[in-house]
Amino acid sequence: MAGGNQRTWRSSVKSCFVMLNVLVGVGLVCMPDVVRAQAKAQVKSSVASPVSATVPMPPELARAWAKTKLPESSLSLVVQEVGGSRLMAVAPDTLRNPASVMKLVTTYAALSRLGPNYVWHTNFMLDAQSRVNEKGVLSGPLYLRAGGDPVLMLPDVWRLMRDLRLRGIKEISDIVIDRSIFGDVTIDPSTFDGSADRPYNASPDAFMVGFGAMRLVFSPDPATKTWKPFVDPPIPGVELEANVAWVDGQCPGSPSISTDTTVSGDKVRIRVSGRGAGSCGEFDVFRLALSQQEFGARVLREIWREVGGTMTGQVRSGAIPSSAVAVASHQSPPLSEVIRLINKRSNNVMTRVLLLTLGAEAGRKPATVAGSVQVAQEVLARQGLPMKGMVLDNGSGLSRNGVVSADSLTQMLNRAWISPVMPEYVSSLAILGVDGTTRYRLRDPATKSLAHLKTGGLRDVRSVAGYVWSTSGKRYVVVSMVNHERAHEARSFENALIAWLTAK
Repeated sequence: MAGGNQRTWRSSVKSCFVMLNVLVGVGLVCMPDVVRAQAKAQVKSSVASPVSATVPMPPELARAWAKTKLPESSLSLVVQEVGGSRLMAVAPDTLRNPASVMKLVTTYAALSRLGPNYVWHTNFMLDAQSRVNEKGVLSGPLYLRAGGDPVLMLPDVWRLMRDLRLRGIKEISDIVIDRSIFGDVTIDPSTFDGSADRPYNASPDAFMVGFGAMRLVFSPDPATKTWKPFVDPPIPGVELEANVAWVDGQCPGSPSISTDTTVSGDKVRIRVSGRGAGSCGEFDVFRLALSQQEFGARVLREIWREVGGTMTGQVRSGAIPSSAVAVASHQSPPLSEVIRLINKRSNNVMTRVLLLTLGAEAGRKPATVAGSVQVAQEVLARQGLPMKGMVLDNGSGLSRNGVVSADSLTQMLNRAWISPVMPEYVSSLAILGVDGTTRYRLRDPATKSLAHLKTGGLRDVRSVAGYVWSTSGKRYVVVSMVNHERAHEARSFENALIAWLTAK
């Protein structure tokens, strides 16, 4: 039971308030054994025999929907009491694009198959014949076994390389990166929407550092009323050209910034323009400029220099000798923590890497998207979840091809509730009015903290799904998906739906 968020749970059997950092074991943990067994039996029954017929919305919600001026044909909606009957269902079997709500499927499949304690490993290795002489020169290449860690950050790489220096290594020739855990999974970041520099479009990779994004930092200088820019990490060949105007007065919120990136050979120029209030203090933006492979290579070179090492060769891909042994290792946080980052912050590239990891750990090495999708579907099918017609695509929801029905998502969320990984899964969702993508929604005391949700949004897509707790102690699964050119208008309906359930 770890994390950084408040949880609140109300039971119709008895009140059970456990104030910890993360929602863990909601409902079933606090129930007496007999009640817990009854609840599991009810949920199993409801999953095994889904009701797909239309169940009309109550008048107050029908009015909330009417205010959106969206056609009902654009909506799929299911609300069902956990272990009980459905309160409403609109087009439950219709396949729709769920946007980032699709992450619920990928993270549940991975959590079910890999377990909450699964970790990724990144290892620096040396051939058994390699030696370090009295001057600290390594006689052979330095090998890096990439493990597909989705949360490998700059400080992690720095610590790995510092460990090498502590072992007396000062000079290396080549660094050979073994990415063989994944196949050719590189994507063009511009493909989805033409915004090739945006981190949400990052390509997956077996060796991904800081999601492959450069951090552009702007530090205020009140004396001159200017912004002092720098790039983190300070990679050679990357030039930052900043033209950000200083604005006086009270901080209005995030600065208004635009960027333009040009790449010429091995040179990168990032032009930044806009306005920022000095009272807001230091701010940063993240941008993609290099491929994951090139970014990773430059990071290794720069950090090795920072820790006092020298390098005479190049960073290249290749295989690791069977006789190689690990000399410096990094272990990721457990999967239970990783999916909290994925679902609360809706991180696309982390989800893509997680899906590939699922395939790799099922023996589909080198992992591909297609093979990993098949593994995910098999994991769900074994739990009685056929997910009829679902197209998981890349697993993140950043897709125009991905589709799933509200009925399938409802069945999965019901099944997840009675699964052994329920506490970790539910606690990965954003807490209403508290954190993640729902931190600014329904923050009134009457609704705050009473839902754990995953939201989704693309052009023409609006969705939300998860669990809602009512003040009466009942628990509900809710799935709402809207596909329409004005789908953004559905936000008010989503809020009305959630508020109505919390008061029910």
